[in-house]
Amino acid sequence: MQVFRCPACGGMLWFHNATCACGQNVTFDPETQDMVANAAACANRTEIACNWRAEQDGLCRSCAMTATVPDLREAENLPLWQRTEEAKRWVLANLMRWGWFTLDDPGARPVFRLLSEHTAEGDAPVTMGHASGEITINVSEASDAELVRRQAEMGELYRTMIGHMRHELAHFLFERLSSQAGFLDTFRARFGDERADYAEALKAHYAQPRDKGQTHVTTYATAHPHEDWAETIAHLLHLTDLLDSAAASGLALPEGPPRGYDAYAESDTGRLLTLAIDLTLAINHVNRALEIGDLYPFVLAQPVRDKLHFAHDALRKR
Repeated sequence: MQVFRCPACGGMLWFHNATCACGQNVTFDPETQDMVANAAACANRTEIACNWRAEQDGLCRSCAMTATVPDLREAENLPLWQRTEEAKRWVLANLMRWGWFTLDDPGARPVFRLLSEHTAEGDAPVTMGHASGEITINVSEASDAELVRRQAEMGELYRTMIGHMRHELAHFLFERLSSQAGFLDTFRARFGDERADYAEALKAHYAQPRDKGQTHVTTYATAHPHEDWAETIAHLLHLTDLLDSAAASGLALPEGPPRGYDAYAESDTGRLLTLAIDLTLAINHVNRALEIGDLYPFVLAQPVRDKLHFAHDALRKR
């Protein structure tokens, strides 16, 4: 993610900022990828601190994609909705750097159902997932305590709200990309046949998970080609944004990234991965000085890198 400048004083602004230290109110314009002054703010600015500019019926481009919000009669759901929308805006802004969901993109937009397990009528289970362009997210996992519990329970260090958004949006992007000539043939050669029975594959996975070995980025990726794709895309987005954020903050090793580097403009997947991994190894070393977990505790074997190359080309060149 970029670091922004206040249009009034030039002071530093971060992605979620709505006001500069100088007092200037700002809004994020997803089309120009910049902070602007004197623009109409999203109608959700007051309720959930949305700092994007209004575009459609008073809502910003991100909030307009949300069809269902959690039950706000339960007071705890309002901050969870806010944090979930923050994660959604972050990931959508990332994808817009590659041209997805911009004004020049004529394709379909995802529809989000943001639900909570806690409602005024009592607790109800929420299953996250994607189906026919509709993405369901459990906002209960925006709670720090609940997130830590599920990370430990499921052994998923990268189980975060941004991670969920990247994973589920990957399923949506697959649907859009699958209509392109040649995409499915290349996909099947890399990931397998996505027409295999999904329910049976997940049942088998949960009964006896396979080791990810050298061919998959995570254990869950072994469950089905659709999940392999979603996990691969999520990790591609993790690494691209990690590198982009580091460059924007001035963090770099002697070999790069250079000043002004735009990770989303990088066409060489190998270079992107090398820069990102080298940077994470250095940060891992620093983290260990404070006994903090590794920033990116994954090893990318060549078969996984091959999938990342395909995914990178597909998302950049759609």
